[in-house]
Amino acid sequence: MSPAQWKDRLLTVDRLNELLLVCAAVLLIAVVAVRLSSRSGLPSLLIYLGIGVAIGQDGLGVRFDNAELTQVLGYAALVVILAEGGLGTHWREIRPAVPAAAVLATAGVAVSVGITAAAAHYLVDLDWRQSLIIGAVVSSTDAAAVFSVLRRVPLPARLTGVLEAESGFNDAPVVILVVAFSTAGPIEHWYVLIGEIALELAIGGAIGLALGFLGAYAMRHLALPASGLYPIAVMATAVLAYAGGALAHGSGFLAVYVASLVLGNARLPHGPATRGFAEGLAWIAQIGLFVLLGLLVTPHELGDDLWPAVVVGLVLTALARPVSVLLSLAPFRTPWREQALVSWAGLRGAVPIVLATIPMVSGVAESRRIFNIVFLLVIVYTLLQGPTLPWLARWLRIGDPEAAADLGIESAPLERLRGHLLSVQIPEASRMHGVEVGELRLPAGAGVTLVVRDGKSSVPLPTTVLRRGDELLVVATDPVRDETEARLRAIGRGGKLATWLGTGGRGDSGTR
Repeated sequence: MSPAQWKDRLLTVDRLNELLLVCAAVLLIAVVAVRLSSRSGLPSLLIYLGIGVAIGQDGLGVRFDNAELTQVLGYAALVVILAEGGLGTHWREIRPAVPAAAVLATAGVAVSVGITAAAAHYLVDLDWRQSLIIGAVVSSTDAAAVFSVLRRVPLPARLTGVLEAESGFNDAPVVILVVAFSTAGPIEHWYVLIGEIALELAIGGAIGLALGFLGAYAMRHLALPASGLYPIAVMATAVLAYAGGALAHGSGFLAVYVASLVLGNARLPHGPATRGFAEGLAWIAQIGLFVLLGLLVTPHELGDDLWPAVVVGLVLTALARPVSVLLSLAPFRTPWREQALVSWAGLRGAVPIVLATIPMVSGVAESRRIFNIVFLLVIVYTLLQGPTLPWLARWLRIGDPEAAADLGIESAPLERLRGHLLSVQIPEASRMHGVEVGELRLPAGAGVTLVVRDGKSSVPLPTTVLRRGDELLVVATDPVRDETEARLRAIGRGGKLATWLGTGGRGDSGTR
């Protein structure tokens, strides 16, 4: 190798090292920023966007204007974020809310798009195509943004289920609408568009269900040689669902969410570790995505679009969202207090800003202005709604302060013994606190073999009293594994009362 070639190679390595240094620094700053956002009540997305803007061309001078690359990477990040959302969603909590959430994610989105588009057309003087694009782009809610500010205010399970399910379902129809409105040519026959949306949602949902159940069956019956392979297999199955749904001309976003929802509620081996792995990937995806979106923005160009963003956002927040919630939830006899909170909890996050890159890639007129309006709208109204959400929940007297935290149960298969070793964490709010080991009444074939408390391990007696923070090791044979886990969760929610009510316990509506 010639000296010139060695020099070029060293320069390439140096550039790589510089890039790794910048990426590591951004990740560390973003991780520290989570602490700040948790104290202030603001979603961390605003801080990540600020980091991107700060290192952009109006800050440190990094120039980035590749909308197509941003869209591709944004889609990839959204797949990971939706997968983590599905894996972390408790089916027993959202099951009663699925009908209401489905109406919100379809009919509610249509109402919101219509009202917001009319405001953009008549008040901001955009043409109808641009107005419809803005209306569709900002109609998707973000569960991560909502629950990052509501985690200090426990909500009733039915309300949590509506918000979680809506945010998981409404991405798919919104993406279809934005792509349709951004396509060149006139938009004709609205009923054909509705039929196409319904077909794509059906295809995506079917593929997600099929791959979710198939993946869960495979991972529960095929013992992998290392525990670290289970999280990888789960995430690969979720990504496969997205790719399969998209290639089948269905909704890939709905497919990945449904598949992840099935996998997350299938009681897979090493479930908590899998969810922790997915949560870590989702954090990286969110940080990278928002920093990238911040880089794409040119701050000195935003001034002229601030007023249109405020006007459109005001109509969306004060009129379009409440009307869509009222019309969607009225058939379900939802109390007005809960309707008010759901209306105000329609926070926007990553999805609208990513979707705003679609018209830019498609060459829609004034697409850069559309992106700027959406970017400003997300920032302004997240600053307004985020800090006030916990206050509104308390003012409306909506909360569930006595809700007990669920147990963290991790299962490791013991192949030769045809059994499972369950690692059970007792959280602070668990009603298992104060229960004796003998009062657990585990099924025959299961038993508590070890209690770890304050770093010390001991073999429990039937009279050993369990405490908050304890970790239990429970061995269960394969036939009674599910029954054992169900019994432990029932005791965690019902305490000694579950002893009298049986396996279901108080508030038991299924297991995870």
